[in-house]
Amino acid sequence: MSPRTVLTPYLDLFAVSGTRAFSLTGLIARVPMATVGLGSVLLVEGETGSYALAGAVAGTLSLSFAVGSPQWARAMDRVGQSRVLRGTALLYLVFGLAFVAVVLADAPHWTWFALAALSGASGANVGSVVRSRWANVLPDPGQRQTAFAFESVADEVVFVLAPPLITFLAALVAPPVGFLTGLLLGVAGGLALSRLDETAPPVAARVAGEPRTRVRVLTPGLIAIAVTDLAVGTVFGAMDVVVVGFAEAEGRGVAAGIALSAYAGGSLVAGLVYGIVRVPGTLVGRFVGTALLFAVAAQALHLVGSLPVLVAIAFLAGLTIAPVLVAGMSLVEARVPRAGLTEGLTWTSTGLVVGITAGSALAGTAVDEWGAEAAFAVPALGAAVAGLFAVVAWLVLRRTDVRADVAAGATS
Repeated sequence: MSPRTVLTPYLDLFAVSGTRAFSLTGLIARVPMATVGLGSVLLVEGETGSYALAGAVAGTLSLSFAVGSPQWARAMDRVGQSRVLRGTALLYLVFGLAFVAVVLADAPHWTWFALAALSGASGANVGSVVRSRWANVLPDPGQRQTAFAFESVADEVVFVLAPPLITFLAALVAPPVGFLTGLLLGVAGGLALSRLDETAPPVAARVAGEPRTRVRVLTPGLIAIAVTDLAVGTVFGAMDVVVVGFAEAEGRGVAAGIALSAYAGGSLVAGLVYGIVRVPGTLVGRFVGTALLFAVAAQALHLVGSLPVLVAIAFLAGLTIAPVLVAGMSLVEARVPRAGLTEGLTWTSTGLVVGITAGSALAGTAVDEWGAEAAFAVPALGAAVAGLFAVVAWLVLRRTDVRADVAAGATS
């Protein structure tokens, strides 16, 4: 079978008018997703020498983004993506530049945290914006699964390429350059995406004189999926910390990048495959099944005893990442009303962000208290909890109306 035949489902996506433009601009606009935390650490640590302060500032940025992005997504569903994207891009630019300025000026630390919070809260979740556009332009559920898988791969590409770039710039040019590069790329991408009105999901018409009807998005089912993603996020956050700690303990800190790239690479490969394979069963069944597979695969981290073993296990465990994320996004897309889809998709990403922050903190404590090798128990436990939460989500979802899910599963 030729490579072109294998990639045909992906090539077909970009035959649809407008998809190349919003996918490319969305790829650029989501760069801060992978750089804002690391860039702020490099900036603050470079100016103060304190990793503790840098970590606290980075956590503030992440948590404020988790709080703010669903609110922007709700606004997009109500008034349209373009208007909100322009506003968030400009706010992000202003507050991001102000944050860098107060750090460089050695202003009181409370101003650092205040502007970090404002900067994080002004960011829109571009991944959800792009996925809602795919759902808008693709009528076939099978194609939407392929599109969501492609976006999962795009996320991995950003996380593989962007952090080394800004680390290089911060080290060889100046600490602020890394953060500013991610900031400016995100703003440019967001403004470009805001101009692509033809692919944006339509906004429900409002009848003059009648109150706006609020779409109920945060249902028990969506909350259960978001909580599962929160547990998945703890694994990601913990892996970043524990892998670095283990590589440094082995005297080969540079190998951390290889192991983390293997982890992301496994997810990238799985995402490409999952996007073209039609897995049998309903969307709920796929979500639970992939979450349980994710939980089981991560238990191999208990076997890590050397760097070569870590790289191999990281790649194999990474193969289970994209399927669970794509299955969750597909389930949300099938369950949430179109008028609230951007918000619904954003809540799942919010769960991931909160989980990543919590996982990093827990893993840092574990490395200090137990040592790096024993601390692999943290991501392994997080994955097991994710599998348990997925089963709970199944119990919640089975009590709701499953007709839309059954129909989507039958046609995909």
